[in-house]
Amino acid sequence: MTMLAALSLALAAVPALLVVVNLALYRAPRRGSRVLPAVSILIPARNEERHIEAAVRAALASRGVDVEVLVMDDHSTDRTAEIVGVFAESDPRLRLLEAPPLPDGWAGKQHACHALAESATSPLLLFVDADVVLDPDGAAAAARFLTSTGVDLASGFPRQLTGTLAEKLIIPLIHFVLLGYLPLIGMRLSKSDAFAAGCGQLFIARRESYRAMGGHAAIRSSFHDGIQLPRAFRRAGLRTDLFDATRLASCRMYSDAREVVLGLAKNAHEGMAGTVAIWVWSALLLGGHVLPAALTIVGAIVAPGSPWLLAAALATGLGVATRILLALRFRQSLIGALLHPLGVAGLVGIQWFSRFRRRAGHAVGWKDRVALQQ
Repeated sequence: MTMLAALSLALAAVPALLVVVNLALYRAPRRGSRVLPAVSILIPARNEERHIEAAVRAALASRGVDVEVLVMDDHSTDRTAEIVGVFAESDPRLRLLEAPPLPDGWAGKQHACHALAESATSPLLLFVDADVVLDPDGAAAAARFLTSTGVDLASGFPRQLTGTLAEKLIIPLIHFVLLGYLPLIGMRLSKSDAFAAGCGQLFIARRESYRAMGGHAAIRSSFHDGIQLPRAFRRAGLRTDLFDATRLASCRMYSDAREVVLGLAKNAHEGMAGTVAIWVWSALLLGGHVLPAALTIVGAIVAPGSPWLLAAALATGLGVATRILLALRFRQSLIGALLHPLGVAGLVGIQWFSRFRRRAGHAVGWKDRVALQQ
């Protein structure tokens, strides 16, 4: 028990320390008065009648930079196109486009984004999901970050809105995994794709750099553009970076437990659920954040006051304290932070669920489109 408790303490301490260091580097774009290049706000939309009005209204309300807004209706079967069409009739900055037929070998979102970029006219391309609501200063801030840092692609993590308990437990772990296990200083000093990271909800790129690396065609079959697009840029010798978009945009990714599981499972095989990655991530997350909680409960019953109980309790406290720190910084659920071990167990469970589905040959997909996992 002593060895297990000591190991769990070490596995909890490393991400806790890295979060503290990374928070000093992970910042929102600074305010400024410089003249910014025009921005094309590009929104792929398939069956998004619940969200598209808010996304379009927010994009058109952008200030501090000239924008055009392009919405790609990707063969929706609901009122998505109709809703966007009403706005397009009254605002010439908005264009409603119809996605070409989906070619073999392409994921729907990547194909829609690629087509959007081909129709854009501005020097900067801001890709946002249809459920992302930009702050009026969001587009200008993203453009300012890109131009001031000199990078070719930047990604911001919007504020993640959560409603159900499943969302509160799982969704905030996006920031925990990012800042607890990716050294941002390495990302900024190296062009290696090992440091690639991003959020598929919000990307901004220089149009010339985007075209030079092949655009979304470089990741045409991917369901996980949050990782794969920055990797493609880095493999082309280009620079990528991250910024805090908590106050620049908001997004509610999923609305219930089923969507959380299926949504995260769809792209897991390209990230945490890879052949080797799933074993590494399971060891790091379970060992550092679930094991110490279990040891603490057992120790409190069978060995109160023992050294290994104190080590396990300290490890558990570190994990929860780290989550509380992140919750306060990024306006996340405190309930999810206090139940941190349960959330981590759920996240690891989703990765294994995805892994078993893949091994069984089940299809992976989203928005009524599926593709056989390779």
